[in-house]
Amino acid sequence: MLTSCAPVHDAMGRRAACIVVRGTNPVGTAPEQLRKQNLSLIDVVAQSVGFMGPVLSVAVAVPLIVGAGPAGKGAGTATPLAILLAGLGVAGIGWTVSRFARRIHAAGALYDYVTDAFGERVGFVAGWIYYLGTVVLSASVSLVFGGVAAEFLASSVGLDVAWWVLGLGYGALLFLGLFLGVRVSTRLQLALAGVSVLAVLAFAVSVILRAGDSNSLGPFRVAAAADGWSGLLYGLLYAILTFTGFEGAASLAEETDNPERSIPRAVLLSIGFVGAYYVIVAYAQAVGFGFDAASWASSGTPLLVLAAPERYGSRHLSLLIQLMVVLDVAAVGIGTTVTATRGLFGMARDRRLPEILATVDRRRGTPVVAISFVVLLGVVATVAVRASHGLLSRATADPVVLLPEWFPVFAWSAGLGGTCVVVVYAMVCVGGARRLWDTENRIRLLLATGAGLLASLGALWGSVYKAPPPTDTIPWVVAFWAALGVVLALGRKPRAGRRTGP
Repeated sequence: MLTSCAPVHDAMGRRAACIVVRGTNPVGTAPEQLRKQNLSLIDVVAQSVGFMGPVLSVAVAVPLIVGAGPAGKGAGTATPLAILLAGLGVAGIGWTVSRFARRIHAAGALYDYVTDAFGERVGFVAGWIYYLGTVVLSASVSLVFGGVAAEFLASSVGLDVAWWVLGLGYGALLFLGLFLGVRVSTRLQLALAGVSVLAVLAFAVSVILRAGDSNSLGPFRVAAAADGWSGLLYGLLYAILTFTGFEGAASLAEETDNPERSIPRAVLLSIGFVGAYYVIVAYAQAVGFGFDAASWASSGTPLLVLAAPERYGSRHLSLLIQLMVVLDVAAVGIGTTVTATRGLFGMARDRRLPEILATVDRRRGTPVVAISFVVLLGVVATVAVRASHGLLSRATADPVVLLPEWFPVFAWSAGLGGTCVVVVYAMVCVGGARRLWDTENRIRLLLATGAGLLASLGALWGSVYKAPPPTDTIPWVVAFWAALGVVLALGRKPRAGRRTGP
């Protein structure tokens, strides 16, 4: 029987005992415990897919894979192949996460996995880094939502609404949805992400069908990359980053029915489904641009370009794709915030963060203080960017380029968040090779953790290599934050570690 445990503390905040959970039935009751929501497999899949933001990724991130990144190199027309190979590397991380998820059913997810592998101090550092990333990503979504929603309203109905007003409104709705319960959140993600993904997928398939005899297997050959393997590998580094967030389902383990089955399946299904979607849409873009890598890379938002009347769409279709991006951004905000709040709750319950963050609403069983904290950060970020008329705008590589005032902070935050998450992916892979050595098939374990570690390191390289200002500061911020985490971890006396397993 699979077992897991959650910490119990006495009135002074000291660890007093541990609840053992076998399957889904708690043997005891913790004073700080999320309410069991009996989430299904489809709910937790929606959480992972929502976090990944597949429509947003193909709308804005694909040009980086093609070759529009700061390195000036990419996979070119072989972008579908780069995404396919990236998916295989991410699958190694996902397999490792799924093995941990079978044994550990805790809201802290990756933080708990690293703790299980290396002990509380290293686990704290992992959580310290990972939840900085997810909190920053969550806070930045209000910026991008306000921006894309304002552009959509202006182009569709001529309604001029300030982006920051829409961003603040989104923050209020986000708080309400998360406060009402995670089942509401996952169903919203399912609706938002599901509709947007299916609409974009249908458009991609129509482009492929209309191409007729122009279709080719060329994009799946290394030779299609301008610089062969060198260009393909550069594209692969960026492609890996588009899968960030697949592990989101693991943060709902305590609220899921049958987590030892549903969470591992959700993680792997999310990678497989979104990976296939990425390949199809990337191939459609390659076909749509006539296998012209230069035109594709310089298109900015290739999905919207192809949906324009002069390409494969119409004004109405272009507006529909814009709306799908808005819906997907909303789903991303829900996914990142759910993961961030559950992680803050888990670490606070372990007394690794201020215990007030472990406060649960008695009626709804949701981590109300953690939710309030993350949503409030989004409000602060929105107000700060607006008040400064574009915080970081003067630090962009090309000051001549006129960017929306919200964009530089969003881009920097997305880079910081993604880098933090990938650092912890690498820690999970190393921890998996150590902790799972005696319980898993060692050949599979080495293949999965090795591929996952290479994918993580490659993604880190792709995120920092020749990064333009202000994103070139991200490695230093992550290094400082990690060093601070190490100091805090060493300054606290370790308690009896939490162990989970068969």
